Amino acid sequence: MITTLPQPTSRKPDTSLYERRESAVRSYARSMPRQFTKAQGVWMHDNQGGRYLDFLSGCSTLNYGHNHPVLKQALLDYIEADGIAHGLDLHTDAKAAFLEALETIVLTPRRLDYRAMFTGPTGTNAVEAAIKLARKVTGRELVIAFTNGFHGMTLGALACTGNAAKRGGAGVPLAHVSHEPYDGYHGSGVDTADLLERRLSDPSSGLDAPAAILVETVQGEGGLNAASPQWLRKISAIARRHGALMIVDDIQAGCGRTGSFFSFEGMGFTPDIVTMAKSLSGMGLPFALTLFRPELDQWAPGEHNGTFRGNNHAFVTATATLRHFWSNTQLQKDIARRGALIERRLEAIALQHGLSTRGRGMMRGIDVGSGEIAAGVTAACFDRGLIIETSGAHDEIVKILAPLIIDDAQLSAGIDILENCIREALSSPYGVAAE
Repeated sequence: MITTLPQPTSRKPDTSLYERRESAVRSYARSMPRQFTKAQGVWMHDNQGGRYLDFLSGCSTLNYGHNHPVLKQALLDYIEADGIAHGLDLHTDAKAAFLEALETIVLTPRRLDYRAMFTGPTGTNAVEAAIKLARKVTGRELVIAFTNGFHGMTLGALACTGNAAKRGGAGVPLAHVSHEPYDGYHGSGVDTADLLERRLSDPSSGLDAPAAILVETVQGEGGLNAASPQWLRKISAIARRHGALMIVDDIQAGCGRTGSFFSFEGMGFTPDIVTMAKSLSGMGLPFALTLFRPELDQWAPGEHNGTFRGNNHAFVTATATLRHFWSNTQLQKDIARRGALIERRLEAIALQHGLSTRGRGMMRGIDVGSGEIAAGVTAACFDRGLIIETSGAHDEIVKILAPLIIDDAQLSAGIDILENCIREALSSPYGVAAE
């Protein structure tokens, strides 16, 4: 088993160009101040000869690793043949191939009947389309979202997002959303689905009838809180009973991250609307999708559109992804095994230090107690050649989003580094020492 990684250089890089010309809004570059030049598989390389094991995967945008050879070759072949790069919403060979693969590989085997709406290129665009459609279909305004949820940075999706720092950047009131407690928010003794039902059933609660209930099955940015199947089934039933549409935001938890293609598979309910993005293209190309039941397709032509709705290059790599990874069950079996490995290792670390773990599948993390400790842990990991980031209301969760295709030795090597950094952070009053 690999237990150590090549040590990156500690020489301070020249970031003056970025500091002079790039907006101060940048974030990841602050905690990982390197200029990256190349990436392949689970590795990223900087311009000083450093090599890093990637446990961030573009925030789950690179579930299949960097520049997977099958996906890369499909795109190169398409470009070499002068395939359509941009076509608005015109019919193209690339779009037809994707829709056929989506239908035959994903939807039909799961007995799902969804229309596909190609929105703007990012996850927030898919969420905007979903809530806009729900309001159009139901004639209602209110959307119920949940504490610690994250759904995007444009105004409609941001209104559904719980994080105060993100919301604070809006500059305008964020209205027509009620943030109700997520599963477990009040502790294990309180069923928050029952609380929601009571509020919606009480004409004096002050909670209006909603157009939609928007939920993540695992909260990617909110702390890797994982809702139980029982709770999600209750939320689905509540939505039906009160005439609302249930929207599952599968932007970070989908595409295999939690174990199956959709994060809600096998849970005993079917969402009315599903939003997808991030690893949908398989290769990091911008691509977002809103899926919904056919009877909800009440859009007038062009009523919701965008210049980049349907990235043909992303269609090509997404089709190759579905055919290569999802035409059989091998990847799903690998995710189950690797997810169990991560769970065992994190539970052992948590037990040793009196901590707790979060998440499901290969979307897991460990609560180290504070954002300050977590920042020290992730910085020390980076110094040792591991890219990893945080999650949670106070950034207190160190989050593992390793590529789904990582081999077990590489996965264990990364967790070894994480374990050592957590141990040092919790045992030293001065935090973790960089190597």
